[in-house]
Amino acid sequence: MILRRVARPLLAAVFVSGGITTLRNPAPPAKAAEPVLGNTVGRVRDSLPEQAPTDPETLVKLDAAVKVGAGLALGFGKFPRLAALLLAGSLVPTTAVHRFWDLEDPKERTEQQIHFLKNLGLLGGLLIAAADTHGKPSLAWRGKRTARDVGERVHDAAAAVPDTARSVLPG
Repeated sequence: MILRRVARPLLAAVFVSGGITTLRNPAPPAKAAEPVLGNTVGRVRDSLPEQAPTDPETLVKLDAAVKVGAGLALGFGKFPRLAALLLAGSLVPTTAVHRFWDLEDPKERTEQQIHFLKNLGLLGGLLIAAADTHGKPSLAWRGKRTARDVGERVHDAAAAVPDTARSVLPG
């Protein structure tokens, strides 16, 4: 459908653009993420494997790489549901950085609130994209349908077995 071919790249563009910008200059987003990462990663740092990155700049770069990769996949329609889920997952910590409720300056508070609400809107769009089966039934629906069809065929086959054959069958 034409709507998907237009909507997915439009939704993906903000993630690809933002990811590239962050990869080029990770210091400002890393600085903004420090308070949130201190309250999350900082609390479990000792229980993480030594190889796991915990510094803000590396985590911000990883997040940016996910946004670029998944954004391109969504934009080009390659694994769009998975790409939308990856973007939604990466958007949650990004949204948590915009803690407008902690700010005193009204102008900065309003700016961060706009970013926060924009991210919530993007998250809603990504959830819709992740649930979009492209007009095809979901895997769960197809599985239930197949199980029902198999059950009906087994029942019909059992009903077609003559009574004399049933008496010699085990069980």
